[in-house]
Amino acid sequence: MLGTPSKPHPGTDPSDQSPGWFNRTVVGAGVTSALGDFCYETTTVILPGFLAVLGIPAAALGLIEGIADAVASFTKMLSGYIADKLGHRKLLVLVGYGLTPLGQALIALALGWPLILFGRVVSWFGKGLRGPLRDAIVIQAVSPQTRGRAFGFHRAADTVGAVLGPLFAVALLELAQGWHGSDGAEPFRLVLWLSLIPGVLAVVAFLVLVRDPQHTPNRALRFFGTLRGMPAQFKRYLAAVAVFGIGDFSHALLILAATTLLSASLGVVQAAQVAGLLYVLRNLVQVAASWPLGWLADRIGHLPVLLAGYVLGASTAGLTALAFWFEVDSIVLLALIFAAAGLYMAVQEALESTVTAALVPGDTLTLGIGALGAVNGAAKFLSSATLGVVWTLVSPILAFALAAAFMFAGTLALARVHH
Repeated sequence: MLGTPSKPHPGTDPSDQSPGWFNRTVVGAGVTSALGDFCYETTTVILPGFLAVLGIPAAALGLIEGIADAVASFTKMLSGYIADKLGHRKLLVLVGYGLTPLGQALIALALGWPLILFGRVVSWFGKGLRGPLRDAIVIQAVSPQTRGRAFGFHRAADTVGAVLGPLFAVALLELAQGWHGSDGAEPFRLVLWLSLIPGVLAVVAFLVLVRDPQHTPNRALRFFGTLRGMPAQFKRYLAAVAVFGIGDFSHALLILAATTLLSASLGVVQAAQVAGLLYVLRNLVQVAASWPLGWLADRIGHLPVLLAGYVLGASTAGLTALAFWFEVDSIVLLALIFAAAGLYMAVQEALESTVTAALVPGDTLTLGIGALGAVNGAAKFLSSATLGVVWTLVSPILAFALAAAFMFAGTLALARVHH
């Protein structure tokens, strides 16, 4: 039955578990994620402008983000399998966090899209490597009854970095306006180089603060056999996530949308700065909403709250399509779209893993979370790449309308899982 807590992971040492959800491991994971997000979200907010000054079109941005998401997704499934089979998690998480600043450095050196793609893939490979393992560590550090609050806090802390990083990027770009060479890319490169500092600190924070509840390796685990043997309800859940994900585009494209809509009235540079601040607003909403939504999910059920978040996500894509249809250049109206995006992301990021934990056996928890990440990433590759191509070849109106259609279809599929 949905909502029934999964069994504890075999071999988990009870002495490693804190009685409350607000414990050292949860706090340490939150601090680490805040620093990691500061590093790579800095890139997210300036990447559209960086590509613009290099003369790279929207289709390339969509493909770069889509390929990076796909790499992260399949890495999540593989890392989850390896962790469940061999029992090693913390070292893999540390490697994953270390790859993020390495990818940033490659992007800072780029003169064209190939090295930007490679740098983004390196960063997202690290993100995929660490994600399910870190989530499994947090899940095992708290009781099933407090998972929503623990993940709400973790995602809120995670998003603090996603707020500070873009704010840092926008402020530094403003200060560096008068300092640029012939291609105008130097201020962007400076931001990327400085963002390496919190990326390195994230590795140190996880090493020092987080305790991994040790568990017995499941050496008999078989990758494909275990996936085939997952509960039918979990498979239906993954199918709903996949359909929704095909429309759930990278929000780097939402930043590009705001930049495009505002450029006629503000100019490209100022429009890019305002779009960056709108993305900060999105992240602030996510910070503010994550813990309360986790608390609410612990009270009324995780899947119903996730369903409401999916409805809001589909509405966000539809509103973006309408913004292009009516050529909206109102910062206030665009801010409402970004706020809605932050709210649905708060739900999605806090609860998709907790719903997974309630649907899979405890001894395959990390693989189940990895499978969720793989489905999400593969779908988002299709979404971001398709949206960018349709935007470039046809129109942004059709691109975001298609995204909304898939997200609404995924919402209906999730409703069937709920019932």
